Amino acid sequence: MALDPKSFADWEIALDAEKNMPDIYEIGRRLGLESRELLPYGHFMGKIDADAVMRRLENTPNGKYIDVTAITPTPLGEGKSTTTIGLVQGLGKRGRKAVAAIRQPSGGPTMGTKGSAAGGGLSQCIPLTQYSLGFTGDINAVTNAHNLAMVALSARMQHERNYDDETLLRLSGQARLNIDPARVQMGWVIDFCCQSLRHVITGMGGRNDGYMMQSHFDISVSSEVMAILAVARDLADLRERMGRIVVAYSRDGNPVTTADLRVDGAMTAWMVEALKPNLIQTLEGQPVLVHAGPFANIALGQSSVIADRIGLKLSEYLVTESGFGADIGYEKFWNLKCHYSGLAPDAAVVVATIRALKSHGGAPVPVPGRPLPEEYKKENVAFVERGCCNLLRHIETVKKSGVSPVVCINAFTGDSKAEIAAVRSLCEAAGARVALSSHWEQGGNGALELADAVMDACQEQSFFRPLYDWNLPLEQRIERIAQEVYGADGVDYTSEARKQLASLQSRDDAASLGVCMAKTHLSLSDDPARKGVPTGWRLKIRDILLFGGAGLVVPVTGAISLMPGTGSNPAYRNIDVDVATGRVHGIF
Repeated sequence: MALDPKSFADWEIALDAEKNMPDIYEIGRRLGLESRELLPYGHFMGKIDADAVMRRLENTPNGKYIDVTAITPTPLGEGKSTTTIGLVQGLGKRGRKAVAAIRQPSGGPTMGTKGSAAGGGLSQCIPLTQYSLGFTGDINAVTNAHNLAMVALSARMQHERNYDDETLLRLSGQARLNIDPARVQMGWVIDFCCQSLRHVITGMGGRNDGYMMQSHFDISVSSEVMAILAVARDLADLRERMGRIVVAYSRDGNPVTTADLRVDGAMTAWMVEALKPNLIQTLEGQPVLVHAGPFANIALGQSSVIADRIGLKLSEYLVTESGFGADIGYEKFWNLKCHYSGLAPDAAVVVATIRALKSHGGAPVPVPGRPLPEEYKKENVAFVERGCCNLLRHIETVKKSGVSPVVCINAFTGDSKAEIAAVRSLCEAAGARVALSSHWEQGGNGALELADAVMDACQEQSFFRPLYDWNLPLEQRIERIAQEVYGADGVDYTSEARKQLASLQSRDDAASLGVCMAKTHLSLSDDPARKGVPTGWRLKIRDILLFGGAGLVVPVTGAISLMPGTGSNPAYRNIDVDVATGRVHGIF
C-alpha cells in the first residue's frame, strides 16, 4: 500500500514504491514493445528504438491525443505534471491503455525552488532520483553539443585573428569566415539557474587564451539544440537541422552556421542516443515516455514529436504536457509542435487550483520558500470568482484552436465545497467540461472523474485549426498571438528588434520559420506582477533571436531572461545522500 502523501514527502513515497516496482522489461511489455525495440538503462529505465517502432506500426491507427496545460500559475506551479500522471493512472483504472509523454526535468528548477517535475503525492513517476538527476544523459548531450559549437566558434575567431589568409587556409583547409565579434548570436549553456552567468567576458589572458569578447550563459534546456531534439522527426532530420544553426554573422552580414564551422557532424554525434525517447513508469505501473525539456516561457517547452508519434501508435490514450499556462505552452503546442508533427489533439486539459484562482482574484502572491499567506488557508469565494477571469481566458484560447477543453480542478486538502462549486459553475457556463481531481492524494482512484470527462471530450469531433497562416508576415503572426492569446492592444519593438524582424522577413525561408515567443509565465502580459486578465497594455519586444536549425524566430519580450536565477532558499539545501544505502533524499 502506498504511503499517505499528507504524512510523507514525495521522495519518501517514491523510494517506498521503488522497492516493488516492475522492471523496465515489464514496462516495455505493457507498452507493447518488442524486445529489440527496448534499450535498457539499468533495471528500471530504458530507451526506445523509435525508428523500429514506427516501421513496425506504420499502418496502426493512432490513439486519442490529449494535451495538458494550465491557467497562469503562481510561482508554486499548478501541478500539470502531477495531473498528467494522475490522468494516465485514472484512465488505467478505467481499463484503458494510457501512456504519458512528459519532459525531462532540468537541473535548474530541481536544485532551485520548483522541484523535479516528476509529479507529486500518489501521482508521480519513478525512479525519482535517476529521473531528476541526469536521467539517461539527454540534457548532458544537449549541453555538450551546444557548447561544442561555441568551442568551434571561439577557436576559429582566435585563429582568424592570429593568422593571415594564406596561413589560415593552409592550417585549417578553410578560407576566412570573417566573423564579426559584435554579432555573435550564441552563448554558452549550463543546466543550472545562475544569474551571475547572464553576462560574461571570455578569452581574458594572453594571445593564446582565446578571443576576448562579451558572451553569456543560458540554461541548457533553452538551447536551440533542445528545440531541434523536440521537433526532429528522425536522425536524418536532426542531422540536417544541426547544420543550419546560426552561431554568428560575418562582417559582411552573412550568417555563420555550424556547417560553416564544420562542427555540425560532431554535434550530431553527441545527440544520437539522446534522440531515442526514454521510458519509465508511474507509481501505478503505467508507461511514461520522457523526451525533450521544459521551460515553455523561454523555450519550446514540449515533449518531443518522436515520443508523441510512437506513444500514439502504442496506446489508446496518449497524454502529453505543455509547459506553464495555455498562453505559452498550449499556444506553442497548437501552432508549432502540431505543425511540425502533423498531429491534432482530441482534447485539452486546463489545470487550475483554488490557490492560483485566489491569487488572480486579489490574494497576495505566494512566494516559494515562505509560509503560505493566511488568505489561502480559509474560504474566500469572492477571491476565487474574481480569479476565474484568468481561467476563462485560457478556456477561450483552447476553444479558438477547435479543441474541447476540460477543466481539471486540481484538489488541495484546504479547498472548500463552495469554492469548488463556484469554479464549476463559471466554467460550465463558458462551455467547458469540469472535473474535480484528487489524484495527488488518491492516485488513479482520485482521477476517475477527470478520466471520464476526458474520454467524453475525446468523443466530440475536433475542428483543430492553427491561429495563423505561416505565409503571413512574421510581424502579423506575432501581433495575432499578442492580441488574440495574451489580450494585448498591440506590439511595440525596440529599434534593434525592428531591424532584426525586417532582416528575418526578407529571408527566402521566412514562411517556414515558426514564432516561438519568450514571455513571462506568471502573467498573460509581459509584466509578471499583473494578474488576472490585464487590459490596456502593449507587448514589448526587445530582441528577436533566430533558431535557424529548429526553424524558429524567438521574440524576447519584457524582462524575460534565458538564464533563470537561483533564489535565497533553493531546494539543494534539502538534498543529501544516506551514505549507508546510497539513497538520495530530499528531492521533490
